Amino acid sequence: MVTRSLSKLAAVAGGLAFSLLAGAGIASADPDLGPAINTTCSYPQIVAALNAQSPEAAAKFNSSPMAQGWLQSFIASPPPTRARKAQQAEAMYPESAQYIGLIDQIATSCNNY
Repeated sequence: MVTRSLSKLAAVAGGLAFSLLAGAGIASADPDLGPAINTTCSYPQIVAALNAQSPEAAAKFNSSPMAQGWLQSFIASPPPTRARKAQQAEAMYPESAQYIGLIDQIATSCNNY
């Protein structure tokens, strides 16, 4: 039972991080998370890119320890695990698919930070 509750909490935190990261994003018809799944950026680079490219979404993200923890875990995971985590977040929060543009933008530009 504890594992189920922790899994549910992790999924909720993931969805929160996913939606906060994407809070001011651009709509996308095809939710392709390739850049986010395969990014080589570190957590500090991603946060710096988020702060620079979307201050509104960054403010929400920076005020959420759960979202920050989920993103740290996401970035520390290998790509197959990232893909699974992203799918879980999308399943819990289908509306977050509209924000893939911002996530892709951050994932493709975070190496500059």
